[in-house]
Amino acid sequence: MASFKINIGDPNSKKCYKTEIKDQQASSLIGLNIGEKVEGNRIGLDGYELEITGGTDYCGFPMRRGILGERKKISIYKSTGFKGKRKGMKKRKTVCGHKINDKISAVNLKVIKTGSKSLSEMFVTSDKEAKPKEQKAEEKPKEEKKEVKPEEKKEVKTEEKKEAKQEEKKEDKK
Repeated sequence: MASFKINIGDPNSKKCYKTEIKDQQASSLIGLNIGEKVEGNRIGLDGYELEITGGTDYCGFPMRRGILGERKKISIYKSTGFKGKRKGMKKRKTVCGHKINDKISAVNLKVIKTGSKSLSEMFVTSDKEAKPKEQKAEEKPKEEKKEVKPEEKKEVKTEEKKEAKQEEKKEDKK
């Protein structure tokens, strides 16, 4: 059966939540197009309404609206699938079709209607954030660097240059 990595973007909190769905939940997304609305119950988010905004296939090629079939090479300007550096730059790139199939590995969703429970409660991220704080407290304080004024820095650099020149002269004489 199919399995997808799901990226859920919440425009209200400006955060992205990631999860993976398999088998029954994943098969409910197969056949849907970019831009279609999905009930959150299909993927385990009760009360939520989501919109499909894109995704990638197993090789990393992005999904793009208006492309029929699984994969296609098209000539495109700066947009989905190509970051044009110059104005008017056009390039031939490979993109995936707009329909979700079993070869898609990741699906991007956007929250349209929120449910009773917030996404931050459903996807616990506080454990990840708490660990780095604890590690910082356990670390030993590093040696304090001596504060050097800009004038002193110049003097130190000139002294180092003089020493380096003297060493070079000694090596040349040998």
